Formats: sequence, C-alpha cells, structure tokens
Amino acid sequence: MNKVFSQGENGHTAAGPKAHPGGEGAQACITLTNRTGFLCHDQRSCIPASGVCDGVRTCTHGEDEDESLCRDVPQSLPHFLVAHCGDLASWIYSDQKCDGTNNCGDCSDELSPVTVCPPCGPGWWRCPSTFFKYCDCIPRHLCRDHVQHCSDWSDEYACPGP
Repeated sequence: MNKVFSQGENGHTAAGPKAHPGGEGAQACITLTNRTGFLCHDQRSCIPASGVCDGVRTCTHGEDEDESLCRDVPQSLPHFLVAHCGDLASWIYSDQKCDGTNNCGDCSDELSPVTVCPPCGPGWWRCPSTFFKYCDCIPRHLCRDHVQHCSDWSDEYACPGP
C-alpha cells in the first residue's frame, strides 16, 4: 500500500514507497491522479511527467527544468517519463498513456498491441470513434448531443448520456 505524504508545494503530492530511481538522481512517483510523475528534490512534491521540460519551473528548486534533463528531449529524460508510440520515432510523456486522448496520432497510446489500457472509465462511452481526438472511448458529455461521434451512432441512440 502506498504512503501519501502531506501536500507539497504547488499542490502536488508524492506517493511513496513507490518512488524509485529513474536515472541520474531522478525519481518516479505517483501523482494524485494515479499517473506517473517526477519527484522533486524536496521528496514531497510530485509533478506530472508531462510537466517536466515544459518551460515552467514547477519544482521549488526548478529541477524539473534542469538543463541536463532537458537538453536533448526525449533522450535526456529518465525512461519512466517517456512512452513510445506505434511509430517508434514518436513519443509522448508517460502520463499521457491511457488518458482517453489520441496523443500519438495513431491511437497506439490507447490501444493494443502497443498499449494495454483499462476499459473506459465511468465518464466515458466505448464505441468506434469517428473523432480523431479519441480512440475507443468518447467522453459521455458528447452523447446525445445530436452529433455523430461513434461510427455506429451508439453515442446518439444507446449511450445514456452524461
């Protein structure tokens, strides 16, 4: 069972003992939204993986924007922050995998055989999407809005809505 430290600065919290070394002193952590994160040097603040090398210093001491970490992205990033797409030349931050959005452009971050994601969550409807942004699930707020988002029209006729 994970231990959760008290709220860190910037509203992010680190979960331990799951924090582990990732490379050159960088450590992984689990964010409050149960996603892979980067553990700041204060050992309390856990920022989302996609918050590293984004041009904004989120950690108190700015280590998430450190030059050695960000000089040759993605090669300079610790392996736990990077997820590869179906096209191996493409990559995303690891916290963008299985988030319901087509971040890779080919749905490989949401669908097998590249990625194994849990079934659609409670706020989602499973269907073959016609909308490029989504892959196998669409947000329920798109159901029954008189616009086709599923190739089988189930979002308009079978989905119970939001």
